[in-house]
Amino acid sequence: MKYYHLAITALLFPLCTEAQQPRPFTLSGEVKGLRDGYVYLSYSTSEKNVRTDSALSKNGQFVFRGKIAQPVSGSIYLDRMADYSTTELCELFLEPAAMQLKSADGHLKSAIITGSHAQDEQVQLNAAKEVWLAKLRPLRTRYDQLNNEYIAARKAKQPDAVLDSLKDKLTALKDEMEPITDEMGMEDKKFIAAHPNSYVAANLLRFAVMMMSLKEGEEAYAKMSPALQKSYAGIDIKHTLDKLRKGSPGSPAIAFASRDINGKPLRLADYKGKYVLLDFWASWCVPCRKGNPHLKELYAAYQPKGLEIIGVASDDGAEEAWKKAVAQDGIGIWHHVLSGQDRKLAMKGLPNPKDISENYGIQTLPTKVLIDPKGNIIGRYGADGANDEEMNKKLKEIFGV
Repeated sequence: MKYYHLAITALLFPLCTEAQQPRPFTLSGEVKGLRDGYVYLSYSTSEKNVRTDSALSKNGQFVFRGKIAQPVSGSIYLDRMADYSTTELCELFLEPAAMQLKSADGHLKSAIITGSHAQDEQVQLNAAKEVWLAKLRPLRTRYDQLNNEYIAARKAKQPDAVLDSLKDKLTALKDEMEPITDEMGMEDKKFIAAHPNSYVAANLLRFAVMMMSLKEGEEAYAKMSPALQKSYAGIDIKHTLDKLRKGSPGSPAIAFASRDINGKPLRLADYKGKYVLLDFWASWCVPCRKGNPHLKELYAAYQPKGLEIIGVASDDGAEEAWKKAVAQDGIGIWHHVLSGQDRKLAMKGLPNPKDISENYGIQTLPTKVLIDPKGNIIGRYGADGANDEEMNKKLKEIFGV
């Protein structure tokens, strides 16, 4: 089954510690055929701050100077206003050192960076994945094109039939890319295991941990060097694991109160004494919607025996789409609430106690959390938990055939 990430990610993936003092770096660029004008470099200067510098390029040459505490990932690009998927850019690792960037064809994407050990490691990893990257590039290009078509069609308020056709094509492309990205993910995991002192590995793990079980994530984190555990990435990984722990078996279910799809009060505490399955989903999540027929079968079999389902939707900015999906899929037979997500707080990295998904460490959709009559979590099913077969088995153990 495919899963959709819920995490909001920025252009950069910074890695910094409070203990180290910033030291100077220089990045000298030489891009043959590059037009005269400004070039931009964005990188992290602390745990929460991203800095964007500009340098004037003349005859294809430019220089950036700054200070960083340790290796950080960044991006160099030409257009500050362009969309990330379409802009000409070069992703790289900066270090407190003298580095060079060179390109012989006028494109930043093909630039070679020297003088950074972390960048050398990234190049090594990219070489190991090149066989899959080559297969993935044309599919990603096509996906970006289709996605832009879909966005344009939504803005133009095209009929549902047009939007659904585009979504089906996007889903088909996702299906085609999935085995390739799985292979790349395995290569990333091998790199992480073999490089416990690497900032590149820490950067990879920061996002790979979202698709790991609590046990697997904790084991990977424990293998990191103490220095990396104290880095921004290490702190972020630990924060992710702490949130995942709150929504995993062995932890008490965090109480919440909200308004349901009909505007009526709904409190988790009202269902104490029953088994409750929290279904974290969204109207735009294709795997979620495809799983609804099976969920309806489970509800029909076990609701008379004491199972309640509460759908928690990440549709806070699209209530009409949420209500429409509930009606279309015929899942109004159980309870539904919105997650309580606040994108402004999320983009600032600030906590939101009202966000049910955040309180249960939800990072991918669909994810289901099973709560026993005493209010304790006894199951988690999704990319960072057990699979649906295990969920079926657990419910059968509880309620019988």
